[in-house]
Amino acid sequence: MSGQATPSWLRQQERSNLAILRLMVWISLRFGRAAGRVVLAGIALYFTLFAPRARRASRAYLKRALGRWANWADGYRHVFSFATTIHDRVYLLNGRFDLFDIEVVGAEALQAALSQQRGVMLMGAHLGSFEVLRAAGRGLAGLKVAMLMYEENARKINATLEAINPQATQDIIPLGRMESMLEARDHLDAGYLVGMLADRSLGDDPTARHAFLGEPAPFPLGPWRLAAMLRRPVFFMAGLYLGGNRYQLHFVPLADFTDTPRDGRGAAIAAAMQRYAECLTRFCRQAPYNWFNFFDFWQET
Repeated sequence: MSGQATPSWLRQQERSNLAILRLMVWISLRFGRAAGRVVLAGIALYFTLFAPRARRASRAYLKRALGRWANWADGYRHVFSFATTIHDRVYLLNGRFDLFDIEVVGAEALQAALSQQRGVMLMGAHLGSFEVLRAAGRGLAGLKVAMLMYEENARKINATLEAINPQATQDIIPLGRMESMLEARDHLDAGYLVGMLADRSLGDDPTARHAFLGEPAPFPLGPWRLAAMLRRPVFFMAGLYLGGNRYQLHFVPLADFTDTPRDGRGAAIAAAMQRYAECLTRFCRQAPYNWFNFFDFWQET
């Protein structure tokens, strides 16, 4: 609704994230990965010290994920993991897969779903690196990957990605336009994996609260309604950063809306969202420093 407040992740986070992204691009192209990681350590230290709001949000989240008090070193590791995934994006976009050790878990179930119907939807989160999926799809498994994202974010990120690799923008489908669903359907019909990050919403998006790390949190309904209307299987996806040059890409089946009747969509969506929240909880506890929502995720508004 137009009267709702703009959520804090839009107010606080995207501008600073884009600034970090641009800085990481420059460092990566200028110094290379090994030298760039030395510079990353200083940048992570700066943001740990001088971004108090993000630091408080990080500590609150890590306390839930770790099951203990999160100290200063935990906060620094959290920020460094975030900076690393942005830094590595530059190399992945340029096809430098040789720099990374990427393990894929759950590919058999994904391939089985694709063999039954063309196109699968992936529900990710701001957890680890989505770019690892694109890398695995293009360079390792021969899969085609497209991503749906909010139009303003797509515009900002495209402007930066074009400086890295002009071909990187062609697989992004902006949300918020009348033709967005048609473009997503066409990509699915062409056999694409179409991914969305389903953990954040705009201020006027309807949400449903599901248990996440021990407490109900708001998750947007829009991605799930879209998946139900497109009548596709849905998998959870997470590209976890494990340190050094190691990533682990997970696919977990969540739902199959292929034959869901219209009057059964509500219950099917609620069940799929609960499974999504459970997957998110599991992977946040497995790799706690990979969660990159530096705001109060459990807020009511």
